[in-house]
Amino acid sequence: MGLGTLYLAARVPKLAALLAAGVLACSALPSNAARPTQTAGPPDLASAFQAAATKYDIPREVLVSVGFAESHLDGHNGEPSQANGYGVMHLVSNKQNTTMSEATKLTGLPVAQLSKDNASNILGAAAVLDSYADQAGLTDRANLGKWYSVVAKYSHSADGPTARLYTDEVYRIIGTGVRAAGVTTSPRPVVPDRGAFAKVAPLGTRSATSVAAVDYPGAIWNAACTCNYRAGRSQTISTIVIHVTQGSYAGTINWFKDPAAQVSAHYVIRSSDGQVTQMVAEKDTAWHVGSENGYTIGIEHEGFVDDPSWFTDAMYRSSAALTRNIADRRGIPKDRAHIKGHVEMPNQTHTDPGPNWNWTYYMQLVNGGDPNPPEYNFTTYGSGVRVRSAPSLTASIVTELPGPTQVFVTCQVQGDPVTAEGTTNNWWAKLRDQGGYMSNIYIQDPNPKLPGVPEC
Repeated sequence: MGLGTLYLAARVPKLAALLAAGVLACSALPSNAARPTQTAGPPDLASAFQAAATKYDIPREVLVSVGFAESHLDGHNGEPSQANGYGVMHLVSNKQNTTMSEATKLTGLPVAQLSKDNASNILGAAAVLDSYADQAGLTDRANLGKWYSVVAKYSHSADGPTARLYTDEVYRIIGTGVRAAGVTTSPRPVVPDRGAFAKVAPLGTRSATSVAAVDYPGAIWNAACTCNYRAGRSQTISTIVIHVTQGSYAGTINWFKDPAAQVSAHYVIRSSDGQVTQMVAEKDTAWHVGSENGYTIGIEHEGFVDDPSWFTDAMYRSSAALTRNIADRRGIPKDRAHIKGHVEMPNQTHTDPGPNWNWTYYMQLVNGGDPNPPEYNFTTYGSGVRVRSAPSLTASIVTELPGPTQVFVTCQVQGDPVTAEGTTNNWWAKLRDQGGYMSNIYIQDPNPKLPGVPEC
């Protein structure tokens, strides 16, 4: 199976690989949702969103935020998600969600084009959202808060709590803004008009029943369809399997509740903050690794194997805490012979968690060690953050980041002055060395010398 303060430190385990490609990505810690950010993408994606929003009279912020929640604005080369959804906007074709066929009827575009062409995919999703808005009698289309029920319908969720989970995430993204794949939206904090969903308790609302149901105290209970797993066990639990959902958190939860899925996992973990949902009791057999289901516990991680932006530090830490808890309770050795990726299990065709999963960092966390303990941190501001990778500050800039950004640093040094937000400053902050490409990495922002932080 296969979001505003930015936390640069959250991506430390993956920066080596990203800087090797000349790209730096950011992600969130649980304490504060980050402004979504991604790598540079095709130059026409922004115009595609604008054209579709204009044609169908949909606020661009709504359209972009739905896309970011679904895919981080990545079409994944036309490959389907676990729920048979395609493209930047995740147009879906299954018994529960028919947005792909709806888009075809509304636009006249063939499925192949809607699946693989980003502009067509965005146009198709806009057409679907437009039709839902008409059905809902939405006339004040410029009012972002009024789109809540329309976005909820787009999710085709199995129940109200899952629909609210999906839609609240979209509105979180609207509030923080997006800077991803060449597309930018400004933060637009808005009070959503939830309508009937205001009476729906959001997932995560704990009750005596739900607390009793979970095996892991930090988890939210949301049961998978009983048709998607088998009650009981045929073997002793001895292995924990790491998966990547090939889809969104809410979408995966929804899929495991769909009778047609015939798949499930014990746990699903959200990218932005590490929230954990348990869907199958550990005593029962989730269907996640075929012939190896009997002795395994499956943990799904929101995201796509080819996009490392989903693998946040919040996710790594939350997942590692869960894995450590399971292993300690069940006497499972905390090593790679007993904690495996889906691809490493016998008789499998899946490739998750893929080459972007940082096994070294993850296993250090599982075993209770933190290879990157925070030292000093500060919050930058504005849009003038620069990053350089060199022992001296005379090298060219590797990349630029949106702000504000919170970072963990070891020391500071004076270097070339940079002007941003009307302020000029020449202090550069050095991130912790991680080896390889993560050695001698500096960031610059128009902040003064940080109090308490030593000079390099």
